Amino acid sequence: MISYEPLWKMMEERNITTYSLITKHGINPRTINNLKHSRGITVYTLERLCEILNCTPNDVIKFVSEQK
Repeated sequence: MISYEPLWKMMEERNITTYSLITKHGINPRTINNLKHSRGITVYTLERLCEILNCTPNDVIKFVSEQK
């Protein structure tokens, strides 16, 4: 399972809000909703987030094993 927890920390460190992602950087509000609910995003979106935040994919997502 993918977690976007690192993304929220990175955004806080860089003082970037979801509002600025939508208005300034053109990220679709539906994509923000997907991120908030840990749903999938495209590789293109991941690339854009990395460009905006000046980071790598490891700074945006992490893999969490599902415990059974």
